[in-house]
Amino acid sequence: MYANGLLSNLTRIRRAKSGRVSSWDVTGRNNDAWNIPAGETKVLAELEGPGCINHIWMTQPNGYRSVLLQIYWDGEAHPSVSCPLGDFFGLGHEIVNSYDSLLFSASTARNNEFNQGCALNSYVQMPFNRSARIELVNQGSESHRQYFYIDYELYDHSLDDDVAYFHAQFYRENPFGGWGHEIKVNTPEANIANLGHEAWENNYLILQATGQGHYVGCNISVTNFQGTWWGEGDDMIWVDGYKWPPDLHGTGSEDYLNQAWGMQPNAFAHNGSSIYEHHTKGYQTSYVYHLENPVRFEKEIRVTMEHGHGNHLCNEMSSVAYWYQLEPHTPFEVLPVEQRRPVLKDENGDWVIDPSSQTTSSNLPINAEMKQMKQQWLEKN
Repeated sequence: MYANGLLSNLTRIRRAKSGRVSSWDVTGRNNDAWNIPAGETKVLAELEGPGCINHIWMTQPNGYRSVLLQIYWDGEAHPSVSCPLGDFFGLGHEIVNSYDSLLFSASTARNNEFNQGCALNSYVQMPFNRSARIELVNQGSESHRQYFYIDYELYDHSLDDDVAYFHAQFYRENPFGGWGHEIKVNTPEANIANLGHEAWENNYLILQATGQGHYVGCNISVTNFQGTWWGEGDDMIWVDGYKWPPDLHGTGSEDYLNQAWGMQPNAFAHNGSSIYEHHTKGYQTSYVYHLENPVRFEKEIRVTMEHGHGNHLCNEMSSVAYWYQLEPHTPFEVLPVEQRRPVLKDENGDWVIDPSSQTTSSNLPINAEMKQMKQQWLEKN
């Protein structure tokens, strides 16, 4: 495999040509950014392979949900990466914050604020054989100003047949269609059975992909409408089709995110919080990378998580899944910009619910146990 791992081969000379595409001012002056008018697409880099993108740096004053990052490999018709700009780099809700992890980092002087200047870095290895095209799509209503570096290397031999291509997909439910949002987490009424096909169908969906590859992690953003703990939902990952129990079954949201007893205000190499809800009055973004233990699949993969145990909560949920696979991949789409915007608060601190921005793929059907627990909660409270 030609793509370099972290600190690999630094003591050996290898045949590769280093290159960079950036937004530098070709007139020799200091206007080192590109302006992308509203509604337009700008190709940042178009590279001929074989090669590997090793680093992407970007900075901009805003546009974290309205601008899409799209990456195409080897002339494919559908992008393998299609994500809002901020979410791809691990920052949800159009909020910026400084954090550092193995794959992504961000740096800003305006921590925990909406749409402020922020430096974004990706250190993800992105090999390609024939070509790579990176573009930004400005779906906002104003011109977007973008500074960027894209660092890569080129090789004189084709990649091996088993080299997989990087993919990233954004998904959102606003709100998630839970069955009992009035019920607080970790109460007897929330402790229903969630098994079998019901779990497969009802859990929050992080990734559904077909082909051969391996899933390496995600970030998850929550707008905590209820105001208590948003977690406690088990992660459930199915490999190569449905069966019960799933191939990987976890014990709780924070457990899958490699923390415990809730989330803490830290950002580690493999896991942590890039945005912490107690610093933002209800907005959380968490991430986890399982690079040493990727989830490998031969035909398909379905990555899910309960939202609250048994999927009773109705908070806003969004996520980006990261995985590698052999091409071709199943095409996927990103929600329209109106349905990607963050949920904001008014001057009184109340959530502003805008029906035009909502996207709930389904409301969970309420079974007999759910009805009983809702009635029990009502009588108790």
